[in-house]
Amino acid sequence: MKVTILQTDIAWAQPELNRKNAERLILNAPKSDLYILPEMWNTGFVTNPDDMTEYGDTGYSLDWMKEFAAHGNCAVCGTVATRTYDGKWFNRHYFVHPDLSVSHYDKHHLFGHGGENIHFTAGTKRTVAVYKGFKFLLATCYDLRFPSWLRYKGDYDAIILAANWPASRQDAWQILLRARAIENQCYVLAANRTGTDGNCKYAGGSAIIDAYGRAVAQCNGNAEQTITAEIDLESLHDFRNKFRVLDDRD
Repeated sequence: MKVTILQTDIAWAQPELNRKNAERLILNAPKSDLYILPEMWNTGFVTNPDDMTEYGDTGYSLDWMKEFAAHGNCAVCGTVATRTYDGKWFNRHYFVHPDLSVSHYDKHHLFGHGGENIHFTAGTKRTVAVYKGFKFLLATCYDLRFPSWLRYKGDYDAIILAANWPASRQDAWQILLRARAIENQCYVLAANRTGTDGNCKYAGGSAIIDAYGRAVAQCNGNAEQTITAEIDLESLHDFRNKFRVLDDRD
């Protein structure tokens, strides 16, 4: 499967501009089966979402993801600040299939240090999206720090992580991506943003990591860019079968 990660410089609170920018980047990237956007790719990382949420399954950004998936015969994923009709806000990770079916995951570990927990509601369930034979565990930014939440339970082949991870903690980003890949013998597909949002500076570091902890593809520097690589299910299963450390997990 061919995967493209979009490392975008998100314009603060400008969903239409961010949708156009994402489309431009996708159209200039190699044709892929799956495109991965960062966390809150349409607005930037909002912690007071009153004016920037989209409602449930009717938001413009989700509609754009569906339209692009259908026209491109591909899958698209990334998170959007979403308000449900009962008045709750979620940092919702959408995985849109080319047939327009949608899997979603609500971020479980809200970033209390940045106030995300004040307005948003934490999700309670893991989500695995199945696409072209691959099983993808959806995760969002701060989740990366919690290995027990992401621990392999026989249910996935790759972790997709959408993030707004700041430059000040870039070393942790690089180390934890590889740790999650190695300990779970899985691919980690991580999309981080770049640029600034008034609160933080972001340094990208988006990467496709294999089950050995090696970067199959990685963004060079912190510029807005895309990376593309093939991920292979057969070779992953061969590695897991030959080196059976997962059989001894707690």
